[in-house]
Amino acid sequence: MAQSMAELLQQDMECEGLLECIHGLKQLDKECFRVLVESDEPLTIDEVAEAVDRERSTAYRSIQRLLESGFIQKEQINYDQGGYYHVYYPMDPTQIATEMQRTLNDWYAKLGQLIHEFEDKYEGADEVRTAVDG
Repeated sequence: MAQSMAELLQQDMECEGLLECIHGLKQLDKECFRVLVESDEPLTIDEVAEAVDRERSTAYRSIQRLLESGFIQKEQINYDQGGYYHVYYPMDPTQIATEMQRTLNDWYAKLGQLIHEFEDKYEGADEVRTAVDG
């Protein structure tokens, strides 16, 4: 169930909560992201799945959400004898923070516009009620 803005502001939130709040990521997505951040080298889906103790297909879905959100990158590694595999690694935290700030600014501007629309819509209702009551 969606929470109100007031409820969200009253919660104790950690910085990783931004992944959920701004991008709608799940707990497993945050765990996969943490594993990639803490790794000294890019990881395969199988390595991520093992680290979070989940099935490969479950880890893959989380990795896909992280890719779509722009938190991680994918790189193709080619075998000398043909074929390839993919590894994943986190984006630069500054880039992630900049994008989250841009998203927040866009949301703030949209919310401000809606507040003005609300005021314009219901300001006239107050004038009508005053004329009827007077």
